[in-house]
Amino acid sequence: MAEWRRYRSVRGGELAFALLGLPLGVLDGVYAVAVLYAGALLSLTVLGLPFVVAALAGARGLGGLHRRLVRRLLGELVPAPGVLPRPSGVIARGRAVLTDPVAWRALLYLLLRLPLGVFGFLAAVGLPLSCAWLAGFALWVRLLEPGPRPVGWLDVFSVPAGLAVLAAVPAALRVVSAANRGLARLLLGPVRSQQRVRELESARATLLVGNTDRLRRLERDLHDGTQAQLVALAITLSLADDALGEPPTGPLGPGDAADVGRLRTLVERARRQTDDTIAGVRRLARGIHPVALDGGLAQALPGLTATSPVPVTVRLDLRERADEAIEQAVYFCAAELLTNVAKHSGASSAELTASAADGRIRLTVSDDGRGGAAVAAGSGTRVGSGTGTGTGVGSGTRVGTGTGTGLSGLADRLAAVDGVLWVDSPAGGPTTVTAELPSRL
Repeated sequence: MAEWRRYRSVRGGELAFALLGLPLGVLDGVYAVAVLYAGALLSLTVLGLPFVVAALAGARGLGGLHRRLVRRLLGELVPAPGVLPRPSGVIARGRAVLTDPVAWRALLYLLLRLPLGVFGFLAAVGLPLSCAWLAGFALWVRLLEPGPRPVGWLDVFSVPAGLAVLAAVPAALRVVSAANRGLARLLLGPVRSQQRVRELESARATLLVGNTDRLRRLERDLHDGTQAQLVALAITLSLADDALGEPPTGPLGPGDAADVGRLRTLVERARRQTDDTIAGVRRLARGIHPVALDGGLAQALPGLTATSPVPVTVRLDLRERADEAIEQAVYFCAAELLTNVAKHSGASSAELTASAADGRIRLTVSDDGRGGAAVAAGSGTRVGSGTGTGTGVGSGTRVGTGTGTGLSGLADRLAAVDGVLWVDSPAGGPTTVTAELPSRL
């Protein structure tokens, strides 16, 4: 009964979509047929490919317009497909459009909108007009044929037939609307591979955020719980040491002095071990989530370079704030690179540059050391010559993913958030390492 009542009711948006279906369907069908026909005719000329590229780009745009129309009138939220890649070069961009499945599926949608538009217009306009004609059949016949006319079986059954047709209008509109929703979901949304990538990215972002929250709770527990308890223990040991250092109130026995000295030595050793443990807990807490990152990379990176034994010049152009997981990846990447500069490069100066704009973050650390930095090639790693004769970071080594520690492990960490690492370090220096990451997961 609920399903029957649902088909007996019609929303205003469904009626409007059906009324607009015929004119829009005609325009869409004409566009799709013209594209296919003209593309086939011009395929033997130099104008063929540019025409098809422009037509497919237009079909992609019209698909977005229809997607918004379906959402507004039919209440169907169709996920937007991925953004069309824009490689450098006219030929490469044209190839990207020609091989874009979203554009071809949008063109097929425009072609199929014509029959659905006809059916929708018939359901919204044709059936009510048929109802009016059937219900008034006896009147129309007598107006068109002057003179007396006997009552026939058509006069009797025309009114029930008209009411039956009127009762079928809501169900017909709902069926056509369901077909339009299904067609939009099938052809205007992302392809299955894009949808799968989007689902995996969403799952990864959820996992990273969850892990970040758990690490933050662990950091708070270490800072507020374990570290506080160790500090209290260190204070107690200090008080015990002070108490052992006070002059005795009475005479000491033959072995008491030696026992007190041994006890004082043990207490002193325990206090030193406690101090070392407190320092280790503090380093661990800072490694989980640096407190400096609470104010963003603009505050964290200058503080990081201030502790470097090699003088570091900092240049920041951070116009936007990234996700927390991305900021942590950039921070630890900068810490690892500065550590490498201090330990292995033999450099006398270094420079750290960070910029964030248009949804991307780029971190560059360069030094005037001996060079020769390399990344062990692992699974999915692309290693270039390492000499770097061109300009920019593209002339060095690009690391996608890898295995191991050092720069290879750093590449693994960046790859987990869709980041890449470029290394340009010829023998004799200088060395330039650049990390590029998206601002959002």
